[in-house]
Amino acid sequence: MIAKLSTFQFHKTVFTVFVLTSQILFSQTRKKDSIKGEVIKTVNIYKKNFKEILPAQVLQGEELERLNSHSVADALRYFSGVQIKDYGGMGGLKTVNIRSMGSQHVGVFYDGIQLGNAQNGVVDLGRYSLDDLEEISLYNGQKSEIFQPAKDFGSSGSIYLQPKTPVFTGNRKTNLLIRAKSASIDLFNPSFRLEQKISKRVSASVSAEFLQSDGLYKFHYSRKYPNGATASDTISKRYDSDIKAKRFETAINGTLNNGSWNIRGYGYISNRGIPAPIVKNRFKARGARMLDENYFVQANFRKKLFPKLETQLKAKFAYDYTYFNDTVLSQSAMPAINTYIQREVYLSSSNVYSITPNWDVSLNGDFQYNNLDANLYNFSYPTRYTTLVALASTYQWNRFKFLGSLLGTFTFEEVKMNKRPDDRREWTPAFFMSYQPEAIPELTLRAFYKNIFRLPTFNDLYYTSVGNTYLQPEFTHQYDVGFTYQKRYDHSLFKGLYVKVDGYYNKVKDKIVAVPTTNMFRWMMVNLGKVEIIGADVNVQAEMMLGNVKIKPLLSYTYQSAQDKTNNAGDKETYYGEQIPYTPWHSGSFTLMADYKDWSFNYSTIYVGKRYDGQLDNIQYNFIQPWYTHDLSIQRKLSLAGHPFKINLEMNNVFNQYYDVVINYPMPGRNFRLTLNFNL
Repeated sequence: MIAKLSTFQFHKTVFTVFVLTSQILFSQTRKKDSIKGEVIKTVNIYKKNFKEILPAQVLQGEELERLNSHSVADALRYFSGVQIKDYGGMGGLKTVNIRSMGSQHVGVFYDGIQLGNAQNGVVDLGRYSLDDLEEISLYNGQKSEIFQPAKDFGSSGSIYLQPKTPVFTGNRKTNLLIRAKSASIDLFNPSFRLEQKISKRVSASVSAEFLQSDGLYKFHYSRKYPNGATASDTISKRYDSDIKAKRFETAINGTLNNGSWNIRGYGYISNRGIPAPIVKNRFKARGARMLDENYFVQANFRKKLFPKLETQLKAKFAYDYTYFNDTVLSQSAMPAINTYIQREVYLSSSNVYSITPNWDVSLNGDFQYNNLDANLYNFSYPTRYTTLVALASTYQWNRFKFLGSLLGTFTFEEVKMNKRPDDRREWTPAFFMSYQPEAIPELTLRAFYKNIFRLPTFNDLYYTSVGNTYLQPEFTHQYDVGFTYQKRYDHSLFKGLYVKVDGYYNKVKDKIVAVPTTNMFRWMMVNLGKVEIIGADVNVQAEMMLGNVKIKPLLSYTYQSAQDKTNNAGDKETYYGEQIPYTPWHSGSFTLMADYKDWSFNYSTIYVGKRYDGQLDNIQYNFIQPWYTHDLSIQRKLSLAGHPFKINLEMNNVFNQYYDVVINYPMPGRNFRLTLNFNL
């Protein structure tokens, strides 16, 4: 009992320190801002970095808008090293996996603060529209800068979603964008974004979106014999993929002398059908539905207090409600009617100090509170207190750059019934370096090592008859070497080239997996698996001018050998050395953008090579054929009553290929979409 109390007091002390620090910082702000006549440059909260070493894969601005993508998950398909799990249609779950380490190892950050899900550790990227985003960036390992919250050091890979910041030209004080989308899958998707300049230092934005689709589309279905031969082949129609969703968001942005701040509110409400797997010729609607309500409010404050010291504070409160209703009896004859409620409170303080122009150090501390309520039998009603402390430093010596970080993670959990897990205290390091040769200044060589883990989720620990409170964290070790080559050319045809190549080795140990116990209907979460991943990512971009036509090709390619290294030699069956499910050896994408006056053209193709489904055995029966899609779009910019007007017409899956991203969850065939944008 004394140990429990001392751990809880530790988290409470961190929270108290955060509050006191906030009061001191805001008092410093009032004192500094009251000095008359003092001129201090404004800090741009998004663009300043502290000797960042690893480049990100980035989609932004016009490039992001022109991809044939509706959600964030669609856009991420164009990044190398990424696998998307898409359960089909408009209403299906969409998750991301970076370099085959698992979706729970991916940190997704919205406006600089992580999107959390303590229940299952997965973020549904289908909920986040591209309409309000100005940039998506992906980092392997972590963002290699030190002035960031401790949470940013705690993922094996990170995705940053940056919402648009209001920009006003000339004497404008109001921007209004009205957008409408319609598609062949009975899609109705209007939205608007209103931006208002309140003063020289304060602006606000409000946006809202409505999405409705019946989700009906044709698909191809075939069944196989155990030897892989085709048993049946037919075309049918997909049901249970309808959706009706509302998204609304508001933000206030402001600048201070040598600082900035913002407050953001977000809400998402949806009522959707849950697509069921197509098995044993079952094509009709099943009736499973899910209702979601997701809300969060977050704030960020950043200020340079002294010439060498800068600080930032972040805070967030999130509330998530989920109602799941499966009216069809499952194999266990138990219909699922479940309600889940999650709450999260997050506080962060980050501080960076410049010892010399080439040497910076930072100390960052976070506190997070999570709890989960559910209407499950014998449920534990868990509450988790997490404290993170990160010490980091970056140093530049001639053409070398170094960054090292050490993250401490401390957790304490409470339950209303059943057993609680032991307190956890983990220290995990990371090290990054880069070198720019003097003889080839366009070339940058780099390498990194990172050791990090992911905590068992509430479902892993507490889900009735499945959870296991004895679970250990799932650790990853990441090794990466690579180079970047970037050069501009003064040539009539060829204007620029960017090449990024990485080779990597990842090792996952104590992998958390579900295994059957007394029978196939009772499973338990255990630390069992080990996975080793050897891979390579390649990104190539170029810029060319062919007369008055601007051409921009983009190519990404990924090779991955992700093998199960769990030692099952004593078992009757062993899968040692076989490729893990849903990881293709080869995948990639190619995009070609062309601009001529007010016209824009876009072609893109995505390829996913051979792989195996969710069964562990790499046999012909579990084999999944490679798939690819081709997408086209054409855009025209016009003027309507003196206001910018844009028309975009898309044809997706041009050759009408039928394919499954996740086996038995068919994706749409050829479909069309029309988008109208009007600016006031």
